[in-house]
Amino acid sequence: MAIDLIGTIKGSLLEGYFPAGWDLKKLDKICAQPPEKATAREKWWNRNFTPIPCDSLEDFNIMLGHEIALEIANAGKAGHEIVFILPVGPMGMYRWVVFFLKEWNVGCRHVHGFNMDEWSDHAGNTLPGNNPGAFQNAMEQAFYGPLGKLTVPKNQRHFATRRELPKYGGQIRALKEKGARLVTVFGIGRACHIAFWEPHFAAEFKSVNEWKTQEYRLGAMLHPMTIEQNAITSFKSRTTLVPTTANTVGPGLFLKSDKIIGGADGSLGRGMMWQGMSLWMTLHHAPTPWIPSTFMPTLAGKLFFLKELAGPLEPECN
Repeated sequence: MAIDLIGTIKGSLLEGYFPAGWDLKKLDKICAQPPEKATAREKWWNRNFTPIPCDSLEDFNIMLGHEIALEIANAGKAGHEIVFILPVGPMGMYRWVVFFLKEWNVGCRHVHGFNMDEWSDHAGNTLPGNNPGAFQNAMEQAFYGPLGKLTVPKNQRHFATRRELPKYGGQIRALKEKGARLVTVFGIGRACHIAFWEPHFAAEFKSVNEWKTQEYRLGAMLHPMTIEQNAITSFKSRTTLVPTTANTVGPGLFLKSDKIIGGADGSLGRGMMWQGMSLWMTLHHAPTPWIPSTFMPTLAGKLFFLKELAGPLEPECN
């Protein structure tokens, strides 16, 4: 018997913990590949999808920010509306989106921002928009506010509240029908969610096509891996502050994107990381609802990632 997770999981407290559709042996084999194989193309990738390794967090933030700003500038130059599904995590790129738009003097009257998720209770009720833990507050502080006179009009900023999230689909479809381009900006969760669309939701649907039609969920039940990820990344390790539920967009919206702009920056320093396995799964596991992020490479766009996340994913005592 191997002295590792797979060899010791039977009878342990982790038995039944991971999503039912995860083949741990297969995932381990994917993650055992050498770093240089991380960007090797898979047959299911969109021909216009490109993973882009970044040498440092500074490079990552600038490159991701430039990509978003360029989409905004190009749409404005062409006289088209542009729709963004936006994350709170990663966040460092928003500073650079603001920098480039101000440098270029590009206004955002043609931009429509739809936040992809928000913390909630089981019924989908959310924190007040100005609460320090609210994603709406984070967006106002990092993006909309600093743009000043160039900012997105207030009636074109949308947040995933109980009242507003169910309207996203109709609003986005109406904009696309008028010629707007839909761009999803995203991070990859520890459990490979996109937004808070979690892997265990897959068990609820009879087919992949049915899963793909889901546009949103109020009070979505989060996986324990997601809760601990957020305790580390957003709540300074204080797990007691992390809600177990959230409102989120679903694949019925983010898989309709004309372009995706992804980011994986989950390095903790001193060789520690939380996102290496998630990156490898996203890029090299065939698309499955049990690993939602695996569908993103099937769309046109770019995934920026810190080079160190490619590994090698081997033990190192810290």
